[in-house]
Amino acid sequence: MGAASFFSDTGHEIVTSVMPTFVTGVLGGSAAALGAIEGISDACTGIAKVVGGPLADDPARRRAMATGGYLVTAAATAAIGLTTAVWQAGVLRAVAWTARGGRSPARDALLGSIASRDGYGRAFGLERAGDNLGAVAGPLLAAVLVGWLGIRPTMWSALVPGVLAALAITLAARAVHAAPDGERRRVWLDLRGLHRSGLTRPMLPIVLFECGNLATTLLILRATDALDAFGVAGAASLAIALYAGHNAVAAVVALLGGAWLDRTGPRRVFATGAAAYLVAYALLAASATGPAGLIAGFLLAGAGIGLAETAESALVAGILPDRLRGSGYGVLGGVQAVGDVVATVVAGMLYTVAGAGAAFGYAAGWMVLAVAASVLIRPARPTGGGQL
Repeated sequence: MGAASFFSDTGHEIVTSVMPTFVTGVLGGSAAALGAIEGISDACTGIAKVVGGPLADDPARRRAMATGGYLVTAAATAAIGLTTAVWQAGVLRAVAWTARGGRSPARDALLGSIASRDGYGRAFGLERAGDNLGAVAGPLLAAVLVGWLGIRPTMWSALVPGVLAALAITLAARAVHAAPDGERRRVWLDLRGLHRSGLTRPMLPIVLFECGNLATTLLILRATDALDAFGVAGAASLAIALYAGHNAVAAVVALLGGAWLDRTGPRRVFATGAAAYLVAYALLAASATGPAGLIAGFLLAGAGIGLAETAESALVAGILPDRLRGSGYGVLGGVQAVGDVVATVVAGMLYTVAGAGAAFGYAAGWMVLAVAASVLIRPARPTGGGQL
């Protein structure tokens, strides 16, 4: 599972890294067109997670959904390099992101059924670590391949890690016993069942957290503006290096946080992640933030996402029975997608109108609320040890 996330993220990060240049430089599109492509694709991801959740409640469908989702993501992502018009790139990006969203509940439900109950933290921490390491490897590979092969061949090369991801998820899924033929479950989003299982209460702090979880593009913009003394190219290079460091820290912290979660439960891990974001945003909001403050801000934000995402995934696995986990991850994915879009749109407007201080101060306010609301995540000792 960790390898699948690593290879898949490596593949689509290769393409994401060169998308701005490809859309605006090769296809002749505008920045507005690029923004529309990314916004629509992110929306497709959120919708697909909600729709795919109930489908993933059925063990007989999970393996096909996960494997098919990884294959479609790989093929559609690499095929963007074949396009000759902006709208074609947009359609393929939306297809890839829809498949990416649809496979996520199935993958997480599979992982929940493979992992032992007292090892959810380590299991989801490993999966998140793979995802974040892919976000380090992808941009670095893109930087090398663009200079060696060019823009289009670099995008085509994303098919290789994408196929490896599909192979990895297929091998992992063999450890899961699917329901016999003819025992498929009815597909519906059982919100009442999710509520009765106890998911509603801990979703409040998660909603608050996601409303302040800004896209890393705003962090990169903040770094670029603060480092303008190094020139445009120098500031951009340093900002990308900070982004790579952010993802590397997220990977390490996800592993450590997963082991910590298995000992203490998700409440402390989640609250610590939100608190790390709070300090990071405070540093990035400060008008006098220099290189040291930027480095600390990026690394703390990486630690925050590594802890919070691991806690959220493990929490759903621990609270819900297997028959509802797909729906639970679908709802979680929908909340994450909507919250992230709203947070980034509002913060982006504040950044434009009132500056970085207002944007990151706004996000920090949501993190204060998330830390306070983390008391709603009640520990409950499951069978096999650990606290959820």
